[in-house]
Amino acid sequence: MNSMISNFIEPGNKIEIQMVDQQDQNGEAPQTYISQIQDILSENQMEIMMPMEKTKLILLPVDREYNLVIYGENSLYQCFARVIDRYKSNNLYTLVVELTSNLRKYQRREYYRFSCALEMNSRKLEEEEIRAIEEKDPYTNLIPGLPLKRSVIEDISGGGLRFLSSHPYEPGSLIYIGYNLLVGGKKKEYELVGKVLSSQKLEKRENTYEHRVQYVDIDADVREEIIKYIFEEERKHRKRERLGS
Repeated sequence: MNSMISNFIEPGNKIEIQMVDQQDQNGEAPQTYISQIQDILSENQMEIMMPMEKTKLILLPVDREYNLVIYGENSLYQCFARVIDRYKSNNLYTLVVELTSNLRKYQRREYYRFSCALEMNSRKLEEEEIRAIEEKDPYTNLIPGLPLKRSVIEDISGGGLRFLSSHPYEPGSLIYIGYNLLVGGKKKEYELVGKVLSSQKLEKRENTYEHRVQYVDIDADVREEIIKYIFEEERKHRKRERLGS
């Protein structure tokens, strides 16, 4: 094994765990569990916190192989690993995993959703804007100065976002979304187009709707900036956790 995992990942990194070659009764993909790296034991072994689902501890079987996706400092990494031991120490339930493949850079970073609370403006696109998008005209054809509705982003990724508003949107419709991010220490405004994947009224919150939106033809550089923002914020969050604040 020549992956030298300590060069790319460290204790505290978030990790996704998925059993290999297993499907549920409906034939769907196996469950993905979220956990955290506790310690790097060697260049092919590490300790992982036993994952939990709500308040239930997930006792992953020993001697089974898993697909791991690890959130490094600035990138995602993927590898396969086998659970070789599990135990409880200092009130922490721990898995010891041994890599069965080299660590490789994982390219689907945009699917990681970062929980947040960011102000956002939105509106439904006008017919001429939709025609311009369908004809692949530049997004500079978006009409400026139209009334916007205030919303709050709940989570964001390089592929889309989830937000709350006091108004519904029709699933499948195209909307304007505008928000600011602090990237590399600089505040930047983003004006994007999104397709509404779902829109539902929340039962426990009066006049509040939750929307899931996928970006439409987002520029690759803009996507990378959003991903960079997510990694920077995750890094800050991990640092605060380590300092106990």
